[in-house]
Amino acid sequence: MKLLVVEDEIQLADALTEILKRNRYIVDTVYDGIDGLDSALTGMYDCILLDIMLPGMNGIEILRNLRKEKISTPVLLLTARSEIEDKINGLDCGADDYLTKPFITGELLARVRALTRRKGEIFDENKLTFNGLELNKSSCSMIYKGNDVKLSLKEYQIMELLISNTNRILPKERIIEKIWGYESDVEYNNIEVYISFLRKKLSAIGTDTQIKTARGIGYSLV
Repeated sequence: MKLLVVEDEIQLADALTEILKRNRYIVDTVYDGIDGLDSALTGMYDCILLDIMLPGMNGIEILRNLRKEKISTPVLLLTARSEIEDKINGLDCGADDYLTKPFITGELLARVRALTRRKGEIFDENKLTFNGLELNKSSCSMIYKGNDVKLSLKEYQIMELLISNTNRILPKERIIEKIWGYESDVEYNNIEVYISFLRKKLSAIGTDTQIKTARGIGYSLV
């Protein structure tokens, strides 16, 4: 899953980014409100961690703009403010949750997991499953009928994206945006290399799950 961190305290922003990456999230980080709004408006993130007090444009203004443009990305507000009025204002403007600084890392991660959990679905937050195939987050591996194989970080992220979007074709452009970033200069053959690795590993553990190519478009999991 891909997250956006909008935080002007550079040391805190970088610490948050490192924590999230260690937990296998893909993270983009910006340090002011203008860049935060520009990034958020792409609609390519699964969750936004948004500070309220930002240079250029504050978090409440960003929220209002996002919801005005019908972008429903979950937003977790991060702020040093603890007054009830500030919490109410943030939630009324479209925030999905609110966390007051300083906060405990475990609580932050739990709130992010809750916000990125698909509505109405109950599942083990440590794994995704498809057709008997298990993608395990803690071990960064794929498991099928007792057979398992380790994945690199990029392999894991691509597989997670495919399992989270079953029964649909994922365009190559979308994969690049989610895994490498909106402004990345990664070429399509980079994706093809990782898809080739994943196909070999799927075959190695004996699953009949396959990554199908939609020529000229992208990939799907079947």
